[in-house]
Amino acid sequence: MRISASRLAPTTIQTVFLALLAIGVVSTPSRADTGIVSAVVSKGGFIVGFGGGRGTLILHGHSYPLVIGGMSFGATIGLSTAHLRGHAYQIRTPNDIEGTYSAIGAGVAVVAGGGSVRLRNIKGVVLELAGTRVGVEFSIAMSGVTVRLR
Repeated sequence: MRISASRLAPTTIQTVFLALLAIGVVSTPSRADTGIVSAVVSKGGFIVGFGGGRGTLILHGHSYPLVIGGMSFGATIGLSTAHLRGHAYQIRTPNDIEGTYSAIGAGVAVVAGGGSVRLRNIKGVVLELAGTRVGVEFSIAMSGVTVRLR
């Protein structure tokens, strides 16, 4: 049986094309997305502040409950509750939101106030949250916020 060169060329080209396509699909990095985060966090202390709360991550149309904890050390006096809402950037899976976030922040809330915070964890997830605080608190502190899935 004899195979002509004109018949072999398209088959070889198709095979090479499919192989390159498969390599491209496999090596494509996963795309980071943006999730929506809402949280209610209470904080109190004198010099050393402690806080905690609960929240929700909405990612890819699914809702994931969160547990939020944290500690700050520095000039912290008072007690307040914050109602926060914002975004989680550079998140690929819900598990990416878990970890310890850090930021240096300063803020004052008396009776009712507002504020925003930008935090980052070791996985590269950035939380940008804003909202209102109720209570009395003065803080200029280094914070460590821990977020985990409930």
